[in-house]
Amino acid sequence: MMLFLSNFKSTVLLWFLVLATCGNETEKIAATTPPPSEPQIEKVEKEIIVAANRTDAYLPLLKGKKIGIVANQTSVIFNNEGHTHLVDSLLFLNVNIKKVFAPEHGFRGQADAGEHVKNSTDTKTGLPLISLYGKNRKPNQEQLDGLDMVLFDIQDVGVRFYTFIATMQLVMEACAEKGIPVMVLDRPNPNGHYVDGPTMEAAHTSFLGMTKIPLVYGMTIGEYASMINEEGWLENSTKVDLTIIPLENWTHTSFYSLPIRPSPNLPNDTSITLYPSLGLFEGTNVNAGRGTEFQFQRYGASFLDRDKYSFTYTPKPNFGSKHPKEEGKLCYGVDLSKAERMGEVTMDYVIDAYNNSTDKTTFFLTSGFTKHAGTDKLQKQIEAGNSNTEIKESWQPDLEKFKKIRAKYLLY
Repeated sequence: MMLFLSNFKSTVLLWFLVLATCGNETEKIAATTPPPSEPQIEKVEKEIIVAANRTDAYLPLLKGKKIGIVANQTSVIFNNEGHTHLVDSLLFLNVNIKKVFAPEHGFRGQADAGEHVKNSTDTKTGLPLISLYGKNRKPNQEQLDGLDMVLFDIQDVGVRFYTFIATMQLVMEACAEKGIPVMVLDRPNPNGHYVDGPTMEAAHTSFLGMTKIPLVYGMTIGEYASMINEEGWLENSTKVDLTIIPLENWTHTSFYSLPIRPSPNLPNDTSITLYPSLGLFEGTNVNAGRGTEFQFQRYGASFLDRDKYSFTYTPKPNFGSKHPKEEGKLCYGVDLSKAERMGEVTMDYVIDAYNNSTDKTTFFLTSGFTKHAGTDKLQKQIEAGNSNTEIKESWQPDLEKFKKIRAKYLLY
């Protein structure tokens, strides 16, 4: 059963909570690449209110229930002092939270990408933490025992291989099997203003893409939850009893700057807007800024033609990347830290790096690139010398099909 709640005003209880909780080659690339096609971005007149802040809309639905929460460092309620974590806030409001499920990077967001997160106990609250990243990516039935509802609240960035949507899908499947309702607290999608990229093919589904959606799908995490539930995309076409608590004062043309780093290697708006295009380097041997302070704002490698690039950098172990690609090696590449907001996925960066690689035989990590792309066609197109325009034209039929499905579930 789907429940969409209408707008409510902030309550006295929430106000009490607020008071109580205290280079040259870069120029060459830019010159040869058409400006990204960005939809008109509207000026936001009213403050965007995330669903977590709408306590009056969902607290009554939690009353008297034993709650499990899927959360990370972005799961917060904003207030005049900054923000408080959702778990801390709900405990303060006497919500009966029994356990926390932690996605990739962990509950407090400290783990590296791909690093297994272990079950533990949250030192601040004493709540058991159950990892959903590692061998156990889907809650088992025993882990759901005793729960009356699971609450999901994680900031997404709208890119298919960003694993939080896969975690949400597996949580929904497990809860459907157990007969436990799921509530999703919606948050803005900073890449929610467009749809683009290759569409996932069934033969290549993985934790980096579990459904047949484009690389950039242009939906909030709440809208996406509704789509996978109603389209029968959960395992065995099951459905979960799903409630979406919507945002206020946000549309798909609104600009939203994330106030909290959604994961260790997405530090700012520039990295988030470039992530759909530069994230494909994760399936290659090229470094995309990990091991620097400009993650997903540059790319380079020691095996790129040094005569083609004036920009260089050396990746070193740091927060979020204990062992970055090309660690300790001088990388030749492109600085994109001044890039403006994107409105499309571009293949120009991967094509440029491939064409200027001194060893093309080791450029692609074929299995990894296919999982990120969602198709084995993209690597073949790049190797065949197809242009960005030619590659993007091949995506269009699938994109048009997806947009028709997507339209049914848009809330904003």
